[in-house]
Amino acid sequence: MSILPIRCLILACGNTLRGDDGVGPWLALWAHERFQSDPRVQVIARQQWAPELADDISRARAVIFVDVSIASAPGCVELVPVSPSNDDRGPGAHHLGAPELLALAHGLYGSALQSASLLTVGAGSIEMGERFSAAVDSALPEACRLLEQTVLRLLCES
Repeated sequence: MSILPIRCLILACGNTLRGDDGVGPWLALWAHERFQSDPRVQVIARQQWAPELADDISRARAVIFVDVSIASAPGCVELVPVSPSNDDRGPGAHHLGAPELLALAHGLYGSALQSASLLTVGAGSIEMGERFSAAVDSALPEACRLLEQTVLRLLCES
């Protein structure tokens, strides 16, 4: 793994065996295939976000978190800015959200990202299974377009 700062880190999470919860890893695979020849882009997919990812975040100039949302309408694609936020889970937590990971990266490594965003797709179902709901299937082209557009914008910024 490079120790030089990367321009854009795509950090996805989700469980591919829980229906729509697998949208994060699916989008990470899509992004890896789309940007694999660009060393300025790094893609990491995990089943859940853990404290050790703060190191990867600290070496990036921008990060796009990708996850499913159970709070959004099924198939709703959203991209929102994310700011660091501490909560009371503490450094021993095994699963953190995007704001807590940003705070951890800043606290441990002095990370000062230029941009942090969260891309979500609203879940229709997170029941056991490896297929997406119809709502998520329909939303994938929009999610890919928005992810690609955001990465390209970040790569063009100085």
